[in-house]
Parts: sequence; structure tokens; C-alpha cells
Amino acid sequence: QVHLEDSGGGLVQAGGSLRLSCVASGDVFTTYAMAWFRQAPGKEREFVAAISSSTRETFYSADVKGRFTMSRDNPKNTVYLEMNTLKPADAGVYYCATARRATAQVLSTMVNGNGMDYWGKGTLVTVSS
Repeated sequence: QVHLEDSGGGLVQAGGSLRLSCVASGDVFTTYAMAWFRQAPGKEREFVAAISSSTRETFYSADVKGRFTMSRDNPKNTVYLEMNTLKPADAGVYYCATARRATAQVLSTMVNGNGMDYWGKGTLVTVSS
């Protein structure tokens, strides 16, 4: 079992930055690849970023590549999502998530997050234009 606690959302102006955090507890964190998903009002949940258990590989959606950076601090059982040059289209609820025995590449292919085993409660990001 893994418990995920995501945080760091807030209101930011377009062009601004935010850093989301997700703290994991329970199972051995270092064995899990981790991912971030987001869901905007009226839209389906979508993949944002994923990172391998070793931190060597990261994957991003085309929408955020070059603006967002996912990282992890294994001793702290925490993953981060650094979001820069935010756009109104980036607004939504952001969720960290993971799946047992899945690589980061596999996580990046889980459409809408279907197949994930564990989810954070989500943190709201609002971007004003």
C-alpha cells in the first residue's frame, strides 16, 4: 500500500511558476515510478509527467515539455513538479499517482490514468490570464 499526499497548488498569473510536491508513505518508495496527471474542468484527466524509480528517466506530455520538470528525492519519499511559464490551459487539479511494477514509460502511456493503483487527493492549480 502507498499513500500519496500532493500539495503546492495555488493561484498564479500566466507566465508564473509553481512547484507541486507529493509525499509518499507506506511501501518502499524507491521501487515505484511516479507520475503526475491533471484534470481541467469539463475535461478528461490527462498525463503530465512521469519519472523512473531511479530518477534517470523522465517523460512529459507534449503540452508541458520544456516548461515542466519532474524530479524526485528518494530519501524524502517525495516527487516534485516544477511548473514554469504557466498558461491558463495548465489550470486544473493535479494528481500524483503510481502503479505497482510499472516503469515510467508505462505510466506515461496510461490514458487518463486508467491502471494507476494509487492516487493523491489532488491539488488545485489556477492560472489567471
